[in-house]
Amino acid sequence: MVNLTIYKKKFWQVGKAASLIAFAAASMMMGSCENYLDIEKYVYDQTTLDSIFLSRERTEQYINGAASLIPDESALTGNDWGMGACLPSGLGTDEFIIPFVMPANAILYDEVTELDVKFNPWGNCYKGIRRANIVLQNIDRNEELTEMEMRDFRGRAYFLRAYFYYYLMRLYGPVVLVPDTPIDTDSEETSFPRATYDECVAKVCADLDMAIEYLSDNHIESLQYIPTRGAAMALKARVQLFAASPLFNGNTYYSDWQTEEGKHFISQEVDNSKWGKAAASFKRVIDTGKYELHTVDKIVNTLGTGTLPLPSTVSDANFPDGAGDIDPYKSYKTLFDGTYQAYQVKEYILYNPSSMAAGAGCGDYRMVMPAKLGGNATLSVTLDMIDEFRMADGRPFSEATDAEKSGDPIGQGLTFSSDYLVSDQCAQRDWNREPRFYASVGFNACVWPTTSHRDAGAGTRNYVCDYYSGGSGSDLNNNNYHNRTGYTSRKFVHQDDCVFWNGSIKAKTFPVIRYAEVLLGYVEAMNEMEGSYTDEATGITVSRNVDEMVKYFNMIRYRAGQPGITAADAQDRDNMRKIIKHEYQIEFAFEGHRYWDLRRWKDAYDAYNKPVRGLDVSATSAQRNQFYTERVWSTEKTMNRVFNNKMYLWPLDRYVLQRNGKLVQNPGW
Repeated sequence: MVNLTIYKKKFWQVGKAASLIAFAAASMMMGSCENYLDIEKYVYDQTTLDSIFLSRERTEQYINGAASLIPDESALTGNDWGMGACLPSGLGTDEFIIPFVMPANAILYDEVTELDVKFNPWGNCYKGIRRANIVLQNIDRNEELTEMEMRDFRGRAYFLRAYFYYYLMRLYGPVVLVPDTPIDTDSEETSFPRATYDECVAKVCADLDMAIEYLSDNHIESLQYIPTRGAAMALKARVQLFAASPLFNGNTYYSDWQTEEGKHFISQEVDNSKWGKAAASFKRVIDTGKYELHTVDKIVNTLGTGTLPLPSTVSDANFPDGAGDIDPYKSYKTLFDGTYQAYQVKEYILYNPSSMAAGAGCGDYRMVMPAKLGGNATLSVTLDMIDEFRMADGRPFSEATDAEKSGDPIGQGLTFSSDYLVSDQCAQRDWNREPRFYASVGFNACVWPTTSHRDAGAGTRNYVCDYYSGGSGSDLNNNNYHNRTGYTSRKFVHQDDCVFWNGSIKAKTFPVIRYAEVLLGYVEAMNEMEGSYTDEATGITVSRNVDEMVKYFNMIRYRAGQPGITAADAQDRDNMRKIIKHEYQIEFAFEGHRYWDLRRWKDAYDAYNKPVRGLDVSATSAQRNQFYTERVWSTEKTMNRVFNNKMYLWPLDRYVLQRNGKLVQNPGW
């Protein structure tokens, strides 16, 4: 348990003390952030490269210093008190809105320009790439390293270089590939033009192949944040999946965007084999046998608080062939709420301690917590997102009965999965939904237990939050601090959590890559394949195997307590594509995935240019029926999102363009 008065970020520091990618956290955990930064200053200011590579300790510090240049992906939203996100993928999604324009959501209101790009990781990433190159060029000189340490450090450097390139490619598309032999300057990317996207993918995959060769399969608990061979495999598969997707595979929107040699930055011909490459890489991760979906055993007791009975539509066989022996809510929820130590969770592949509760106003938590509990409740999930969560029996919400969609109270409170409390004022529309809904969403009359708050008389325990006008979720001293749609996110909130004074936030783990992504990526890639593909290096052969698609897709569905699909569902490629996209949307809700998925699928234009739907939060508690009326919200600036084609890629900062005359701006900017 981390007390808010002394809580400090353990990992991926934002700003000047920039973040550490997963394996750098292992060094951080051996001392304070301040000590680490002192070491950085000593390494870079007081020593030469020669002395760095004569010492095992200084070599590792140098590698960790390079890692410190990667921003913190766990800081998804930030808040209005000065805590910033490090990528647009948190607030820049279509999953929710907030009433403030901040760097991470400015893209939705066309407030990003090359003079004010809001995010500019270009320089730091190339510094990191250069330092990884320096390690790879000099590591053999270090006579203090054992053979095992030499392999490990080399593997880390290859992984780092690949990750820096991937990080840039995800935001900008094609980037500059600098020579592997470092030039005697800290800004060598200023001398070269951008490569094509496919050339960038080939470079990243080659580096990850080297990382796979050198990194270990496992680490002891104290070194758990160092990437493993499996992490390199999974990252390679993700990169190849992006490369196979429509944004980068035969996208004719970019037909006029070419290098000086006349090569297209984005390939103009669809290459179906790219899906095969991605499928083979995902299969390689699966075949390690190292990872599995996280599950919690079914809870059976005589208190009436056990696991909810499975609907008849869901297989009661034992997992992974059904959900008969697991608690679907706990299995999903405890991935994110800090219940388990990270090393206990076999679903995590690449992960880091979360910084969501760090910084001004308790970071991301300020945006979702009710005012009474120290937040402002302004993160407002749209009804388009809420309606994607299915009913408990697997029916789409659109097929629910009128009674099931109503705002009538269920009339009887209950507890399930040992500690999830349901108020008797919960609306019918928010009851009998799939378990991931309760693990991810806060709704009107949702109970916030906040069991860590030590003032039992403060009225915060088992707090029933409502989003009526002037209701308990709002800050009556600030008209801007209220929810706009009647829903918020609770995905990373533990039952103990309370950002109010005298409360605490449980330490969390942020999964950068988890096994569910591997399974769903494998199914997606197979679904798009035509014919078969064999990876020459691994010998893995893949094809559009319907039985495999059903098997691995249903593991995710069963873990969530949902019905599986059938072979007939999977036979239809177009129908299966819709099913897969829906599953991504729910399984990875509020994790920062949706922003990238909408872009790689080229679905962003339609998703963002929809009106924002929500409940009628202008209604008071005496106007319950009106509150549960759906309405379109357009009364505030942030309710009016825009998207055009230039927004598929982020613009390069004008200063970056001025420093390198060989660069060209992304189309439309």
